Amino acid sequence: MSWVKKKRLQGTKRSYSLTRKLRKDGKTNEEFEMMLNSLSLEELIGLKLELASAAVDNKLFGLALWKGMPFIVREAVFKYAFSATRTKTECMNFLGLKQKHFFDIWKNYEVESFFSNEEED
Repeated sequence: MSWVKKKRLQGTKRSYSLTRKLRKDGKTNEEFEMMLNSLSLEELIGLKLELASAAVDNKLFGLALWKGMPFIVREAVFKYAFSATRTKTECMNFLGLKQKHFFDIWKNYEVESFFSNEEED
């Protein structure tokens, strides 16, 4: 019956949005997001590193960047997956994680506190 309105599933995290949070914090806007969308992920990471190093006169010595990069990328992917899915179970399945491993990561990154300011408004 195509005429019957389908029930829309909504989880506890339905209002989480990384875009909305960054806009609210004044870190991004629609024009910036359109320019950002034209960059590849590699270009974006390289540009961010170049801008960060320019602030310290191109000296990022002592920063274990090569070893730290997987952790930075994992946190970014985890925050995206958490905002893009409706429930923790759906997020866990989306990322292909076992329950215990998922909850260890979830506690480590404190994702809900990252998004909590967004829900207060």
